[in-house]
Amino acid sequence: MRIWIDLANSPHVPLFRALSAEFGARGHEVLFTARRFAQTVELAEAFGLSVTVIGEHGGKKLAGKGSNLLKRTWELARWARRRRIDLAVGHNSYAQIVAARALGLRCVTMMDYEHQPANHLAFRLAHRVIVPVAFPEQALRRFGATPDKVRRYHGIKEDVYLADWEPNPGFADELRRAFEIEPQEILVVARPPARDALYHRFENALFDALLEELRARKHVRVILIARTAAQRAMYDERFSSSNVIVAPRALDGLNLIAAADLVISAGGTMNREAAALGVPALSIYAGRWAAVDDFLIRQGRLQRISTRAEIESLPLCKRSTTTPPRRCREVRAQVAELVLEAAKS
Repeated sequence: MRIWIDLANSPHVPLFRALSAEFGARGHEVLFTARRFAQTVELAEAFGLSVTVIGEHGGKKLAGKGSNLLKRTWELARWARRRRIDLAVGHNSYAQIVAARALGLRCVTMMDYEHQPANHLAFRLAHRVIVPVAFPEQALRRFGATPDKVRRYHGIKEDVYLADWEPNPGFADELRRAFEIEPQEILVVARPPARDALYHRFENALFDALLEELRARKHVRVILIARTAAQRAMYDERFSSSNVIVAPRALDGLNLIAAADLVISAGGTMNREAAALGVPALSIYAGRWAAVDDFLIRQGRLQRISTRAEIESLPLCKRSTTTPPRRCREVRAQVAELVLEAAKS
């Protein structure tokens, strides 16, 4: 088959890089499109993926999102029309799903967050909806995913690409040299909220309060991974000449996590990556929690920050012991099979 994968956001890159290798091993051809948003294109190129860049983010306002969806849908459909696509695959890439249906193509969506409003569109239009076992059945019904189109896999989506991943042994030393971080300093990796996302229609004052607290701590260095150029510029201006380093470019996220003493994110994927790798992870997400995150909390791999008092009493130390990585190696093949089965239905 010829499989079309659309990369609409940064976390999609490592996920579909791993799945595309699985598809290739089964003799299928994979074509990539990518949206110019966050670090998506930079990461895809760094991973050596050949992508066609089509469209960009529509901004925070709903009107902009709507018009951008229509524009990108048209551009994707025009690109795909003459390429003899057999199957379209994405992680709730709404423009891809609409374009695929307009062209009469089979389409598959993966998703792991049950509180994303746009699930209403993706789950109704996709021929196959693939979610983790922890995804609530009630949410599937509410968003129009009928039982015949839903398939579940065990674990979390991060298992797909992290089960056999090993860190670069020299990365930590190179990172500390590049940013002049002393070996005895505690390295915290921080990820701000996705303020432009449809699911993030609220403020998160706790994250900025956390940065202020970390700035006041001795022997702590923070590497902040902004989501957009505007967010990078804002934090760079606010925290210049402090112990908060705003990464000037896309970094190797997985090796960065593996080198950290602590990961704190106001989103989801980076925390789950840390949890899967056995790195201490704290979530400061202010929205409704995902069931997969509750699953990781029950496993003791993720903790939550929800008050200023918890920020002020936050214990910080060098990482001396390591929780074993999850190493759920069967998940990748399981997800790949579920995707490929969608072409046969």
